[in-house]
Amino acid sequence: MEMSYKIGIIGLGYVGFPLACLFAKKYPVVAFDINTSRVKALQSGEDSTLEVSCERIAAALQNGMLCTDRVEDLKDCNIYIVTVPTPVNENNYPDLRPLEKASETVGSVISEGDIVIYESTVYPGVTEEVCAPIIEKVSGKKLNTGFFLGYSPERINPGDKEHTLEKIKKITSGSTEETAQIVDSLYNSVLENGTFKASSIKVAEAAKIIENSQRDVNIAFMNEVAMIMNALGIDTNDVLEAAGTKWNFLPFKPGLVGGHCISVDPYYLIQKAQFHGILPRIMTESRRVNDAMGSYVASRVVFNMNQRGIIVKNSRILILGFTFKENCPDIRNTKVINIYQSLSSYTDNIDIYDPWVETEDAEKEYGVKIIREFDKIEDKKYDAVVLCVAHSEFKVIDLKSITYENSTIYDVKSAFDRDIVTQRL
Repeated sequence: MEMSYKIGIIGLGYVGFPLACLFAKKYPVVAFDINTSRVKALQSGEDSTLEVSCERIAAALQNGMLCTDRVEDLKDCNIYIVTVPTPVNENNYPDLRPLEKASETVGSVISEGDIVIYESTVYPGVTEEVCAPIIEKVSGKKLNTGFFLGYSPERINPGDKEHTLEKIKKITSGSTEETAQIVDSLYNSVLENGTFKASSIKVAEAAKIIENSQRDVNIAFMNEVAMIMNALGIDTNDVLEAAGTKWNFLPFKPGLVGGHCISVDPYYLIQKAQFHGILPRIMTESRRVNDAMGSYVASRVVFNMNQRGIIVKNSRILILGFTFKENCPDIRNTKVINIYQSLSSYTDNIDIYDPWVETEDAEKEYGVKIIREFDKIEDKKYDAVVLCVAHSEFKVIDLKSITYENSTIYDVKSAFDRDIVTQRL
C-alpha cells in the first residue's frame, strides 16, 4: 500500500514557495514561514519574488495548500522539507543559524517515523552532523529509528522562466537506503525530468556546492581576462567571440557575481576544507577576484570619465540596475552596491534606476534609494551611465537623450550596441 504524504515546507522564499506550490498539485501541503507579512502576502495570492504566478498560487490554495506562520499547523505532516537560506557573515564565515532554528522547529513537531529533507546549500556533513543532533535533542527521537533524513539540494535559478523547478533534474539522497528511495520517488512524482539518486547525503551536499563553486572559478578567470584585455586596450567581448569559435571553448563571460548561491556557497566549502587542513587556493582567489569586481568597474568608470575630460567630483552618474541579475527582483548580495559605494566617494549625485526592485527592500538592506519610473530621470543629463544589469527595459532607453556629447557610457553586461558605449567590461 502506497504511503500517503502530508508535506510541510519550512521557509517560503525563492526556493520554498515554488516547491510548496509544485507539491500542492499532488499532496496536502503546509507552507510555513516565520515572516508574518510574507505569509499574509502569499495568502492573498501575491509573490514578491515573482517566481510563482498569481494563477499558480490560486491553484495551490484552491488545492488546499495552507500558508501559515503558526508552528502548530505543521504537526500533522509526515514529510518536512527545510528550505531556509544559508548565508555567510561579515567575515564570509558560514552562518548556520537559520538552519539551526528551522531544525529546532522541525524537532518540536516531528512524529515517529517522519522524514526531514533539507534543500539548503551546505558543506558536506551539515545535515547529519549539525541538523540531526538538533532534531534529536528537541524531539527526543533518534536518527534512523525515530525519524529519517533526506537531502535534495535546490537548483532554482531566480528569474529563469525556462529552467523552472519542475523541469530541473533533482539530486536526491537519504539517511537509509529505504529513505533514499522514498525521497527519490517523492520528487519524481512531481518533476518532469526526473532525479539522480546520490550514494549518500554527503555526496549530494558536495555535488551542489561544487556546482556553484565551478561557475565562480570560471567567471573569476574571465574577470581576470577582462582586466588584462582592458589594460592592453583590447575589447574583451571581441576576444571571447573569436575564442568561442573553437568547439570546446566554454562560454563564460566576465561580470559581477552576486546573489544567494555563487557568491556565497564557495565559502562553505572553503571553511570546511580549512578545518581539515586544506587551503583551496583556486576557490579562495576566485572569491577574492569576484568580490572585488564592483570596485574595479567603478575605477574604470572614473578612468574613462577622466580620459573624456569630465570632472568626476560632483558629477552626475546614473546606475542602471541594482538586482544581482537581469529581469529578476532579487537584490540578495548584489555587487552593484560596491559600484555605488565606490563612486559615492567622488559624488553624491548618483541615481539608481531599476524598475524591478522594491524600493523599501533596497533602502532597508543597503540604505539606497531606487528610482523605479524612467520618467523621473528622462529629463536629466548624466556625465556617466553605468549599465550593471541587463534588464529588458534598459535596451530601449535612448541614451543620447540623457547624456552629453562626451559622457561616459560603461556597459558591464555588453547589452548595448557597442557603437553607443565608450567602454565594456
